[in-house]
Amino acid sequence: MSTSFLNAMGIQTWELRKPTCAQPWEELQKTVSRCTACSLHKTRTQTVFGVGNPQAKLMVIGEAPGFYEDQKGEPFVGRAGQLLDAMLAAIGLDRKTIYIANILKCRPPNNRDPLPEEVAQCTPFLIQQISFIQPKLLLAVGRIAGQYLLGSALSLGKMRNTIHHYENTPLIVTYHPAYLLRNPRDKDKAFLDLQLAYRTLHSLL
Repeated sequence: MSTSFLNAMGIQTWELRKPTCAQPWEELQKTVSRCTACSLHKTRTQTVFGVGNPQAKLMVIGEAPGFYEDQKGEPFVGRAGQLLDAMLAAIGLDRKTIYIANILKCRPPNNRDPLPEEVAQCTPFLIQQISFIQPKLLLAVGRIAGQYLLGSALSLGKMRNTIHHYENTPLIVTYHPAYLLRNPRDKDKAFLDLQLAYRTLHSLL
């Protein structure tokens, strides 16, 4: 679905803003840790850059840090993180073999949805991470991550069970672990998405 068509319907879409310049990995981490580009720096405990293997074949992208992530400085910890680990283990992967990051590097207050201006300021960091890692496959967890990466207003149900592309990189969308904790009936659907991710990843290696 084109952006112009969505805009004509009154549906606002967000485009990932290209970074003005690339930085070495360590310098990018430092830049993120010092970032004050949006108001989220006023309420964060610390930034959450990402975790895992910078040469990973699979990159998992979520929405934003939550309370525990903000405290620890690592994405997907707490109960949602434990479920993500179990989901990855189901297809033979773990945090040491993949890379995990979020669209936002700072926690929105009360875990609210990211604001457009926050996304506009923060996505250049994510774009640089993807550029450095050059994963074979992207796995977006949650509706918001999927919509931002695809520039789409589709529901999660319509985005999942399909191989999309972010630029030239295959992209699969599935449920966020926090959602699955609240709606365990959809775990079977998430497992089908993970099986698709497993098959897709191995076909690309």
